[in-house]
Amino acid sequence: MPKTKQQKKEILNNLSEKISRAKAVVFARFRGLGVRENEELRKKLKQENSEYFVAKKTLMDLAFKDLKIDGLEPRELEGRVAAIFGYDDEVAPARIIKDFKKEHPVENGQEEKIDFAGGILENKFISAEKVKELSELPSKQELYAKIVGSINAPVSGFVNVLAGNIRKLVYVLKAIEEKKN
Repeated sequence: MPKTKQQKKEILNNLSEKISRAKAVVFARFRGLGVRENEELRKKLKQENSEYFVAKKTLMDLAFKDLKIDGLEPRELEGRVAAIFGYDDEVAPARIIKDFKKEHPVENGQEEKIDFAGGILENKFISAEKVKELSELPSKQELYAKIVGSINAPVSGFVNVLAGNIRKLVYVLKAIEEKKN
């Protein structure tokens, strides 16, 4: 049943609000996703403060038109397309789709159930290949942990050096004590 103009206007407003909040958008082609798989994907995205949204390409085109992004033509993306909005982490939507693809491998010549179609990062359209590269990056939390580890490493080394000298002093004193006894 076709949507009324009022319903389309509500979808367009909802989509525009999501676009304004998003740090990154990933477009994904989907085919044959079952209800259970769809819900699983939405749940994983929600945990990372991301959202999966499906609308007609014409409505997406209207919603993204205000951004004036070169190369972005939602109508020209092949197949059924979902927009996945990342509100906190720019990499999270791409990484979650990559992980979801690993968990749901292609069976006997079937097409992939979900695949990258492109995306928007820093108000620029990026190709599916770039989104795939983005999906390989670690999350913000992992990067923070690496930075903290890098900063902490010299301090830990210094403490170990000091502890080593104290340990050696204790061994020498213990040896002197044993020699006197």
